[in-house]
Amino acid sequence: MGNKRRKIVQIAGLIIAGIFIGYGKYRGEIGIVLNKAVNICFECIGLG
Repeated sequence: MGNKRRKIVQIAGLIIAGIFIGYGKYRGEIGIVLNKAVNICFECIGLG
């Protein structure tokens, strides 16, 4: 019974993650996150 419950929790987590990703895409946050990621990468390798 524990394995079935674990699988349900995993599926629910994936569904919730997908909802949040879709909501972020709807709000136009993909560009913001990508810009922040690029800035962090440039700072890590010393270009920023």
